[in-house]
Amino acid sequence: MQIVKGNGPITGEQIAERLNLTRATLRPDLAILTMAGFLDARPRVGYFYAGKKNTVSITESMMNLKVKDFQSKPVLVSEDMMVYDAILRMFSEDVGTLFVIDPQNYLQGVLSRKDLLRTSIGTQDLNKIPVHIIMTRMPNIAYCQRNDSLILAAKKLIEREIDSLPVVQETEKGVEVIGRLTKTSITRAFISLAETHEL
Repeated sequence: MQIVKGNGPITGEQIAERLNLTRATLRPDLAILTMAGFLDARPRVGYFYAGKKNTVSITESMMNLKVKDFQSKPVLVSEDMMVYDAILRMFSEDVGTLFVIDPQNYLQGVLSRKDLLRTSIGTQDLNKIPVHIIMTRMPNIAYCQRNDSLILAAKKLIEREIDSLPVVQETEKGVEVIGRLTKTSITRAFISLAETHEL
């Protein structure tokens, strides 16, 4: 902030050069400072010191972010899948959580990396243990819906100390998984608040 205050407007590249960092390394910091209202930015002009914006307007911007705008595709597995196959699926899909569904596609459970790691330690045959034995079951699963505030979903992730939430649609027959929201999704969302000012 001192560099921008004393030299603004100044581009992200110039700030990075002065700090002996790459622009990519500095991008999250600039995004947070812009989002928080300390800096402002103009395309092709640079960053400049803005003081502190009204925290009410910042809070409103954050509360307007919705789950549906940042959710990604869920990775679903059946209740009778074996633990070994679930481990392979988790790695092939490059995710940290699998959502377990019944034959009608309703959410029954959640499998985390910790669940699979805990089960794989020992001498048991992972080809003979179905995931429904080790998964976290409904109703002990935290989830969110498409129109929920991203802030409220982020609070659930923090409170439960989990990596992702299933995005669901509640029906009379059960809870259907229509997406997933991860810590990476949350980070992307907050960076996006400042990306409209990206230089």
